[in-house]
Amino acid sequence: MKINFYKFILAGFLAFAVAGLSAQEKKSKAQDAAEYAQVADKRAEKIVDALSLTSDKAKLKVKETIATQYVALHNIEDEFNAAKTAVKADASLDKKAADAKVADLQAKADAKVAKLHPVYLKKLGKHLSADQVDQVKDGMTYNVLPITYKGYLEMLPMLTDVQKAQIKAWLVEAREHAIDAGSADKKHWWFGKYKGRINNYLSKEGIDTQSARAIWEKKLKEREEAAKNSQK
Repeated sequence: MKINFYKFILAGFLAFAVAGLSAQEKKSKAQDAAEYAQVADKRAEKIVDALSLTSDKAKLKVKETIATQYVALHNIEDEFNAAKTAVKADASLDKKAADAKVADLQAKADAKVAKLHPVYLKKLGKHLSADQVDQVKDGMTYNVLPITYKGYLEMLPMLTDVQKAQIKAWLVEAREHAIDAGSADKKHWWFGKYKGRINNYLSKEGIDTQSARAIWEKKLKEREEAAKNSQK
């Protein structure tokens, strides 16, 4: 009887511990979600402030739309990463089976994001002009498009109008993917992918981007040094 009693006590303790751990995990997830919601709200507010909207109602609506999109993308990314980690930790799966499961998880995550994309842009379009929507996209992607495009123009002043248009078109395409990314690394990854495409294109056009970049970076350093000296 004593043994059964101790087993009963032990089983109860383990059940309590598991329940406690589960509650703690839920609390941690809820806290993380609340913290990210605050981060998303601040990011959205910063983007909206740059739009110079005159209507307070429009400001609030656009901010809520952007913040909600940030949270939705973040949640999809988190869910995918957690599921991917679980698959990789499953010892019963060989590499081929694990890779297939991860690919399936990625496809499902991409489908969710693709569904959000047009709905999000439509909501923004109710309150913003096309140029303002582009400003939101730039704000969500750290202004990589305008900064990178300006860099190409300064680095390669010999570019033709056709070449400029192609570079701009690919950067716009990269930004369209990047606004759907749930992390900063993934946003920059998209631009990196398209920069590679642009550099390959320019190379085929007979432009030595490596040499041009070295010259351009030297000029930038000289410009920075000159600015520092002028402040002394």
